[in-house]
Amino acid sequence: MVLPREGGHLVRLYVELDLLGEHERAADRGMGPEDIIAKARRILSPFQLDVKEVVWWSIYEIGHRLTDKFDDVPEGEVATRAARDAGRRRLPYAQRQGGAGHERVDAGHVQPRLEAGVGADRPRRCRRCCTATPANGAPRLRAWWSSTTSGPASWAVWRGRRSRRPARVAREFVANLPFTCGLTIRYEPGALTGGTAYQHLAKGFDIGKRLHSAPVVRLADARPMQLGHCIEADARWRLFVFAPADDAGGAGGAVAALCEWLEHDPASPLRRHTAPGEDVDAVIDTRAVFQQDLRALDFAAMPTLLRPHVGRYGLCDYEKIFCADVKRGHDIFELRGIARDAGCILIVRPDQYVGHVLPLAARAELGACFAAILRVRG
Repeated sequence: MVLPREGGHLVRLYVELDLLGEHERAADRGMGPEDIIAKARRILSPFQLDVKEVVWWSIYEIGHRLTDKFDDVPEGEVATRAARDAGRRRLPYAQRQGGAGHERVDAGHVQPRLEAGVGADRPRRCRRCCTATPANGAPRLRAWWSSTTSGPASWAVWRGRRSRRPARVAREFVANLPFTCGLTIRYEPGALTGGTAYQHLAKGFDIGKRLHSAPVVRLADARPMQLGHCIEADARWRLFVFAPADDAGGAGGAVAALCEWLEHDPASPLRRHTAPGEDVDAVIDTRAVFQQDLRALDFAAMPTLLRPHVGRYGLCDYEKIFCADVKRGHDIFELRGIARDAGCILIVRPDQYVGHVLPLAARAELGACFAAILRVRG
């Protein structure tokens, strides 16, 4: 695989060197950059490869390994001891499925039984990833992707310059983009993932799958951006409130009523699971998306929950309110199939997977979702 790098003078090469024995490690071979260059020259022959400088190189092994356990708690202590854990799934070719990423459970917020349940569920998901079936039906991703990038079929296409068919490598990359981006893993219903009773309110945000971002405009500074880019890996939960068509955030609307309840009602998950003295968004971060153009919205009239004063200096957070990118034709409500007349609540987990979709008036169900996950700290 040849990847041109920035500046026009640097190229990265991926070279498959050799198969290892069952108990052999790459380090046992004592290979170095000269072995990589020699193999690359054989692959590219009859063309010549002249290497002027090697600025970085690495040799790594490809294998399938699955751990039996993802935390440090003995079986007999699961109910009484908090877990420290992290799991990662990674496939080698172009870092495919790297989007599955790290997962961790914050022992300070969640209930111990949930930590144990998450750890027990990870081997099943990792096994599914390791034996994933791509769009072309190949039984194992490693064999499929290796044959795609280096098999004779792809070379025949590359050399047939007059052919209008895209190269097989390009076709397969496009066909499997959802897999590459981590959008095909789906969590089953459980403590962290709700059922599909309200999936029709946001058809493009699949419950149990990774959040599929879309363009929006941030109200405070009119900045076009991806909604998913406002999420940081900071272990917080997210509530994205999608407003009904006639709601501009003012008093009396559905968004204002929900924000009032979230901020002040003792039954609110924000009040129940946020410790005294913490910022209102320390555990659950609430943001809103409106259907109107930004000129039709008034930031100062928005609920105080969407413009909170946080941090050690109590400064206003201006980055919690968004609207559809109507000017550029990227309407998130249309792109993600969000019910325009009703709106909805989108619960996004700390790992950026969609936990649930709920109606704006579903107060009890919203509270129950977090009660099953987080400790009472309010």
